[in-house]
Amino acid sequence: MSNGIFQGTRRSALLAGLLAMLPLNFAQAAWPEKPIKIVLPFGAGGVADVTARILADRLGQKLNQRVVIENMPGPGGIAAARAVISSPPDGYTMAWITNAAATSVATFQSLPFDPTKDFAMVSMAGTFDLVFVVNGQSDYKTLGDFIKAAKASPGKLNVGTIAAGSTQNLGGELSKSVAGIDVQIVAYKNSPDIVVALLRNDVQIMIDFPPAVAGQVADNKLRILATSSPKPSPLLPGVPTADQAGVKGYEVVSWNGVGAPKDTPKEIVDTMNKAMREVLVMPDVKEQLAKVGVIAVASTPAELMARLTADIKKWNAVVDKAGIPRK
Repeated sequence: MSNGIFQGTRRSALLAGLLAMLPLNFAQAAWPEKPIKIVLPFGAGGVADVTARILADRLGQKLNQRVVIENMPGPGGIAAARAVISSPPDGYTMAWITNAAATSVATFQSLPFDPTKDFAMVSMAGTFDLVFVVNGQSDYKTLGDFIKAAKASPGKLNVGTIAAGSTQNLGGELSKSVAGIDVQIVAYKNSPDIVVALLRNDVQIMIDFPPAVAGQVADNKLRILATSSPKPSPLLPGVPTADQAGVKGYEVVSWNGVGAPKDTPKEIVDTMNKAMREVLVMPDVKEQLAKVGVIAVASTPAELMARLTADIKKWNAVVDKAGIPRK
């Protein structure tokens, strides 16, 4: 009799212990139980937006939940960052983090968030280069030709970029410093305006992302002289790097990635990281990204944080040297 009671008590205790463990295990196994939102600090249609939507579509299939993109443009990425870091760290609101986070830290006197402290990095999504572009009828056949002409006529040549403080704009300032040339960096509202200026010879060279000039390059109205990456781009065969073309030590690599609010459980970060790694090696995803000039690249959370930290340091130095007023 007593033995039966003892066995029954032991079974009850074992069952109670198993039941106590179920909620935690179930919660971990169930993520995601509802759609995941990724907030972009840019409007629709740009490289970041297109990249994010390509990735979201396949991530949704991989995670068996919809992954939706919410565009929240604004100066310094402040609105998008606030929306993410004020959300519960449950994996259902994430951030599209790019090198623009680093340029914002460098070009703003202060921001109401710290991208290195307020986010848990998940993974890189892709990288893409800047390109140095001239009029198709230009006498500059190489970037070295432009550098030589700039040194021969200090202050006389113009370089077109988009808005001050953008990666393109700071990339132009960096080229001045690295090449040791005195040129005027002229900031335009958008890429089409720079193309018009280049065709009119208002600027003699422009720095932008490949999709901004792809049509005119295909029509031979514009010509790419070099890319900004440290090694030749597989997407632009035959085009040398800036380093190879005469600007020794020049390197600018733009990137996109995903982050989450700080304190997001490691299990969720790891699950999302694994899904991104699997999606970014899919041939069709790589092909779609290549069409907008992006090379699919995944990373560990630590690698993404290291890249962000290094870029903040780099662009702070560029802003200081160029004497660019912080906003």
